[in-house]
Amino acid sequence: MAIFSVYVVNKAGGLIYQLDSYAPRAEAEKTFSYPLDLLLKLHDERVLVAFGQRDGIRVGHAVLAINGMDVNGKYTADGKEVLEYLANPANYPVSIRFGRPRLTSNEKLMLASMFHSDQVRGTGRS
Repeated sequence: MAIFSVYVVNKAGGLIYQLDSYAPRAEAEKTFSYPLDLLLKLHDERVLVAFGQRDGIRVGHAVLAINGMDVNGKYTADGKEVLEYLANPANYPVSIRFGRPRLTSNEKLMLASMFHSDQVRGTGRS
């Protein structure tokens, strides 16, 4: 059995401490020609594969890099929008790296709050 994350939550449900011990992410990189045979959609400020699976690329994987440049959310490292960049035929052939997206800090807070009980019992003191 492996432990992937540790969450410490206080009585009020606030996240006190969180630790991720990820195994290396399964990533797939492929060079594409125009038109792109995957359907990419913007979801939660990330560009995700919405339709089409092939060569280790799965639905739900996020675009992590384009031509070796990291992607942060829906923008490349040089500030271009990923979907606009990939819609332009002049930018092809293009190498895209896909993988599972990491949780944002807000998603970690939501996940930690799911473990918290709504009925916190008192100490019995009056």
